[in-house]
Amino acid sequence: MRPEQRRAEILTLVNEKRKVTVDFLSENFSASRETIRRDLTDLAISGQLRKFHGGATVLDTLHEGKFSARLSEYANEKKAISQLAATLFQSGESLFIDTGTTTLAFARELAVSAKELTIFTNSVSITQILASSGGNHRVFLIGGQYRDEAAENIGPIAVAQIKQFQASHVVMTVGALDTNGVMDYDLEETEIAKTMISMAKKVTVLADSSKLGRSALFSVCSLDQVDRLITDAEPQGELLAALKDAGVEVLLTNTDKKKG
Repeated sequence: MRPEQRRAEILTLVNEKRKVTVDFLSENFSASRETIRRDLTDLAISGQLRKFHGGATVLDTLHEGKFSARLSEYANEKKAISQLAATLFQSGESLFIDTGTTTLAFARELAVSAKELTIFTNSVSITQILASSGGNHRVFLIGGQYRDEAAENIGPIAVAQIKQFQASHVVMTVGALDTNGVMDYDLEETEIAKTMISMAKKVTVLADSSKLGRSALFSVCSLDQVDRLITDAEPQGELLAALKDAGVEVLLTNTDKKKG
């Protein structure tokens, strides 16, 4: 197969699957990993996809996509991230949890935990998961304007209620994360996350590797405000250096290897 044809077919696969690995492409096209990496580099340079360590994803967009659609995206990565995250908190601690597909997976892991935590969240779904689990958690649902698409409460009332609580940690999902910090695509969700950060002692970010090296519309916080990042693949290049400089502890699901 000619290189131009292979790259065109690679781009088609990336757009269909949204995320592919070098190993998958190497097997699919019977080409060496080095050849596939060169193809991905060329496609990334020409602005047709985004390359990350071990694979590639579709280009960033200005919109994150519907919550219901995102539930099935990178589900295995989100589950692994959530399983690791659930081991990090001890009975007696309090957590803010914002609304997101990854934090929803995190709530499912907490629901089967024997730990006794106090949870503050603006997510109705997370509240239902934790409150109906029969566990030992105390759960506070933050009120506000209800938005059905993500089953969340937002707006100035929600922000005001968050300010009534002090928590040991905030556990949050992100729309994007690069050397400039943590970002989101939704202004009102950004305000919720910012307020939770201001009322928590430590910040833990849950982000699958497709979020790394991306940018979004609204800034949530700088990297030096983040204590821990839990992800499924090691950040690369300038982002890895920026995380180290900011003192962020990076926990990887595949090896549980710590960086920072």
